[in-house]
Amino acid sequence: MEKKPTIQYSAPASNVEHIKRAIAYKLVFSIGQIPAIADTTDWLNAVILSVRDLMVEDWLKTVETEISNPNRQVHYISIEYLMGRTLSNALISTGLYDQVKQALGEMWIDLDELCEMEADPGLGNGGLGRLAACFMDSLSTLGYPAWGYGLRYDYGMFKQCIIDNKQVEKTDDWLKYGFSWEFFRDKAKHVVQFGGYVIQEGEIGKWVSDGKVMAVAYDQIIPGYNTDTTNTLRLWSAHAYDDLDMAKFNQGDYANALGKKTMAENITSILYPDDSTEHGKVLRLLQEYLLVSATVQDIVHRHYLVYKTVDNLADKIAIHLNDTHPVLSIPELIRVLVTDYQCTWDKAWEMTQKIFSYTNHTLLSEALECWPVSMIGKLLPQHLQIIYKINYDFLEFCKKSKFGDTDFIRRVSIIDEDNGRRVRMAWLAVIGSHKVNGVSKLHSNLMATELFGDFAKIWPDKFINVTNGVTPRRWIGIANPKLANLLNQRIGGDWRKNLTKLSNVKQFVNDKSFLKEFFEIKYQNKKRLANYVFENLHIQIDPNAMFDMQIKRIHEYKRQTLNLLHVIVRYNEILQNPDADWVPRVVFFSGKAAPGYVVAKGIIEIINEVAQVINNDARVKNKLKVVFIPNYSVSIAEMMIPAADLSEQISLAGYEASGTSNMKFILNGAIIIGTLDGANIEIKECVGDENIFIFGHTAEEVIEIRKHYDLNKYWQDQRIHKALTDISSGKFSPNEPNRFAPFLMGNFQDYYQNLADFDSYYNTQKKVDALYRDPMKWAKCAIMNIACAGMFSSDRSIQEYAEKIWNIEPINA
Repeated sequence: MEKKPTIQYSAPASNVEHIKRAIAYKLVFSIGQIPAIADTTDWLNAVILSVRDLMVEDWLKTVETEISNPNRQVHYISIEYLMGRTLSNALISTGLYDQVKQALGEMWIDLDELCEMEADPGLGNGGLGRLAACFMDSLSTLGYPAWGYGLRYDYGMFKQCIIDNKQVEKTDDWLKYGFSWEFFRDKAKHVVQFGGYVIQEGEIGKWVSDGKVMAVAYDQIIPGYNTDTTNTLRLWSAHAYDDLDMAKFNQGDYANALGKKTMAENITSILYPDDSTEHGKVLRLLQEYLLVSATVQDIVHRHYLVYKTVDNLADKIAIHLNDTHPVLSIPELIRVLVTDYQCTWDKAWEMTQKIFSYTNHTLLSEALECWPVSMIGKLLPQHLQIIYKINYDFLEFCKKSKFGDTDFIRRVSIIDEDNGRRVRMAWLAVIGSHKVNGVSKLHSNLMATELFGDFAKIWPDKFINVTNGVTPRRWIGIANPKLANLLNQRIGGDWRKNLTKLSNVKQFVNDKSFLKEFFEIKYQNKKRLANYVFENLHIQIDPNAMFDMQIKRIHEYKRQTLNLLHVIVRYNEILQNPDADWVPRVVFFSGKAAPGYVVAKGIIEIINEVAQVINNDARVKNKLKVVFIPNYSVSIAEMMIPAADLSEQISLAGYEASGTSNMKFILNGAIIIGTLDGANIEIKECVGDENIFIFGHTAEEVIEIRKHYDLNKYWQDQRIHKALTDISSGKFSPNEPNRFAPFLMGNFQDYYQNLADFDSYYNTQKKVDALYRDPMKWAKCAIMNIACAGMFSSDRSIQEYAEKIWNIEPINA
């Protein structure tokens, strides 16, 4: 046989002249535009394609190494990846920023302007997706062999607009101008079945489906910082199995001829379809199943191509479930192994328990997914049978052990018989995984003792903690380049890959020149944000004021209402005593409310109503401003967090699993005011009591207070009474006085104990004011927060996952 020739290839050179030619070439031959008339979008895509070329060789070498490497690999499944803009991150990770900036400058193009033009990919909503993005960055930076799997949504969750002070959801068309970072993988596609029935033959029966869609892959490069390791994020898009019904088309029934195409594409059209209707629930279940079915098929198929067997699957593959959305992966893997690879049930189940691990992100019962048995039975009949068998075997095991009493069996059953026969996905995740982790010490403890306490009695070693982290490359390096440069000058650049090096900043806590530079950087960041607010919201704010921020998803347990209550009390006190020594303060809110979450949308409306009154009250002047910044995103966070003086982390103790914005804030020299909740506890341990403002009841006290919560007790507080009366009587909504009637005494139930914590919060805010009046002391506290932030790197988190859960090693170890 004639030997195939060896084809040589190499990445383009990365010097300035070659980069200029590469960009011009892409502009003309890939974008189809000449430089003389190209607009900024054309230039942006040309630069992206050129930078992508410079990354591809390392990427393909990593994939080749993973194939030839006998070590275990991790596959991270998440329904969200809130990646943020990619260009600046890619340039900094690959060390190409200066060369590309110079090359573009010589072509009269501003790189920073292009970076600002790039759209945020609409692949996530909040902390879950941002964590997944940080983890992918760290996996590559640390050299671990990894694949991320998710969905490629045609539209983001929604673009948030504020109209008449209300949240209005508009289309987030993030793919409007294409997404030049991705590679379309037409050959990497899998058939995803649903519906039909099961014929009883073999161990799990034969599934005869009556619906099919095609999941097609789009790959994105995830570079590591200052390393050759470059991993893959594979996202699935739903396509029709048969795009066009020719018979209907030829009959003139053009709309129905494309019905299957429309139905299929709806599955990945938008993140988190509203599940307040039955159709919405069905669509969300189909979305989750498409993610897990395509992913599991892809993982097993690629493994089989390399090893020609699945017998060693558990030795080579780790699959991690980021929350409950991908938990159907467990029955799906069993289905694939038994039906497609002829494994026995016992062998498939044994491998499944060794392969899967699961991160729990919440203790809130309403956030723990449960699906009606009838719905799963209709859409995924074979999976329902598999789930029933898993449950039966597990309950039989319990009955034979010391945990076999009837009440215990009822509590641990995957099938919840007490609430309308539902499948408890978190229960399935615990039973099907070899490790289950929480994301902060408090959360993990509550998870193991309360939420999964029954399971912890059976498997005490299954439950562990891995505290969340964030990537310093984005959350200082990109978000706060001036601070990054200051750190580089004073302690070197090693902190980017070893965040514990930030402890060296402590030596400058009394260094006047360092403090002066830090002050100036903070001021410039605040000035930038103030300009944005003026240009976009037409609110004038003073960069010299304290910038007080609460930026996160709008939810009752996160207690934006407590923050707002304090704002109203402060406003009333300013009016009563305008000549007092008030610390000027700008209170920022930002975050989205789920479209069907009526209370959360009401909170946004109240915030904006209050802001409108306070900001236009000439008596207040600049002593107090309230700003709600719409459409919170990674790029908005990158602008806001470096400008923050005070970070509001005020969830009711016992409800926030971890939080990661708290970590981003301290990295950028903001001081936290917060409860002993989530990772605040660990931050307090690291920064010390004197460098954080802690208030409120503990998680244990919250439970006791709830047993005898007396609203009347708190209603007697005149500050609270007046503030709530102001809201409910129409002071902030004069054109519609009864709009906020639910805040009247008779309707305000205060489940999340805003009033119980208010006095402590109010008094702690007084301490905040006192410290801010002494700029040098404030700066020292802020710098100590930076210096003590080393533990909260996603690199540390990933190392713990790799060692404690996944059993993987770096490619070059």
